[in-house]
Amino acid sequence: MSSSQRGGPAVVAEGLVKHYKGRTGTVEAVRGVDLKVQAGEIFGFLGPNGAGKSTCVRMLTTLLSITSGTARVAGVDVTQNPDEARRRIGVALQEAGLDPRQNGRELLVLQAKLFGFSATDAARRAQELLELVELEDAADRRIKGYSGGMKRRLDLASALVHEPEVLFLDEPTTGLDPASRLTVWEEVRRINGRGTTVFLTTQYLEEADQLCDRLAIIDAGQIVREGTPAELKADLRARNGANADPTLDDVFLDATGRTRDRAAGEVQEVTA
Repeated sequence: MSSSQRGGPAVVAEGLVKHYKGRTGTVEAVRGVDLKVQAGEIFGFLGPNGAGKSTCVRMLTTLLSITSGTARVAGVDVTQNPDEARRRIGVALQEAGLDPRQNGRELLVLQAKLFGFSATDAARRAQELLELVELEDAADRRIKGYSGGMKRRLDLASALVHEPEVLFLDEPTTGLDPASRLTVWEEVRRINGRGTTVFLTTQYLEEADQLCDRLAIIDAGQIVREGTPAELKADLRARNGANADPTLDDVFLDATGRTRDRAAGEVQEVTA
């Protein structure tokens, strides 16, 4: 049994650092990030473009080497035992890697077989996941005919085939219309309700406010705020002595030292 299954933290990063060699010298993409995500949380990870958000996620998911520091996911050190870490996590990247020639059921069965399921068990697991993301009616249609929202839901199902303890979602609703976005929110809540810890990166602040139990804001490779959405907004209100409640937009702008003009195009708020 892993530490996350016993109720311990699902993700722990200590002093996480990533350096690149650039044309002008060393680039410090991540500069000593400490994170702790408790099992069962929906944890939001926010930051402007170039802040180090994606680099952190790639290190936590074994897709990128760590320059220094340590990271454990589902109780497994991602550097010392990356194969075991991969068995315990699911990853849905911003661009869904779906074969448009397959249908939804075929894709999920293939994924299950790649994880060692028998043909019978793979078919059973595919059906379970199609029901979970409410794609039973489209299960035998080619993916090229799916809407954007349907593709995102199928990508979520694909990341859940092996029942991961921690699901990493990289901007799962980017490019979706408001109705599809709300549908994906419901799927994330449902997945989390079944016991999966969710680590969510997003640029939609309304999304973070609606979904996340806690969140962290990263800027220039370092964590600059962390807490529940309510705590962060209450802290900003107390510091500013404001009469009105601030929004998560206000928290983000205060934490990163940006104005609304500078943030345009980097962070978007969606109202539905």
